[in-house]
Amino acid sequence: MFDGKQVIAIGERDGVSGTAIAACAEAAGAPIAYVATECFV
Repeated sequence: MFDGKQVIAIGERDGVSGTAIAACAEAAGAPIAYVATECFV
């Protein structure tokens, strides 16, 4: 599913954090290219 692809995990401060999204994607075998948790107001 992730062959030749990388994941950019952008999370939201009051919702799901970028590190949580990255952990799930990494557990599924995806390489992580970038992780950020932002505040969208």
